[in-house]
Amino acid sequence: MYNVLVCDDEKDIVSALRIYLTSEGYQVYEAFNGKEALEILEKEEIHLVLMDIMMPVMDGITAMVKLRERSNVPVIMLTAKSEDTDKILGLNIGADDYVTKPFNPVELQARVKSQLRRYMQLGGGNMPRERELLAIGGIELDDRTKEVMLDGEKAALTPTEYDILKLLMENPGKVYSPAQIYAAVWKDNPYGTENTVAVHIRHLREKLEYNPAEPRYLKSVWGRGYKLEK
Repeated sequence: MYNVLVCDDEKDIVSALRIYLTSEGYQVYEAFNGKEALEILEKEEIHLVLMDIMMPVMDGITAMVKLRERSNVPVIMLTAKSEDTDKILGLNIGADDYVTKPFNPVELQARVKSQLRRYMQLGGGNMPRERELLAIGGIELDDRTKEVMLDGEKAALTPTEYDILKLLMENPGKVYSPAQIYAAVWKDNPYGTENTVAVHIRHLREKLEYNPAEPRYLKSVWGRGYKLEK
């Protein structure tokens, strides 16, 4: 059973999400502001967080910054259609995905399953896998331990960032369009936009490039997509 933390200041939304998630067999924890969410994360083993942005006491963006200081648990933002700027900001500071209110239950469940699958494969659960070491330049990716090293220093990647990097490292020099990356990484989730890929690529550059404005590894190919330089 996976533990999902739902954080939203609207009790009706929390109640609806609890119904959707418990019907899928998840254990649901409830919080009504970012401060309460962080307190629950300190005490309980949480496998995924659904986090609203606009909340009293502590908003979702602030809570996400604090959460990312100590955990890579996947975070799906709960946003209104008008909150495009907040969506991009949230993805930039470490959110893995977002769903838009009002929720489509099928979309919500697809996104939750997708993020949990990646998180458990990245060490959130005990899934034995053979050792696989990929190395390009100063970047090393160990698929057994789910660790990424940059010039000998560990790089803290979210599950989504890891999956994108692994795809590119397994196929060095190959150009992937945003649509191809989205299809490969969000395998069982048909919802979303290709702009999400661009945000994650930008975030990967911030973690793996000494000068993100002039990347030596994660290259853009104008009009075509992205590749990892051999």
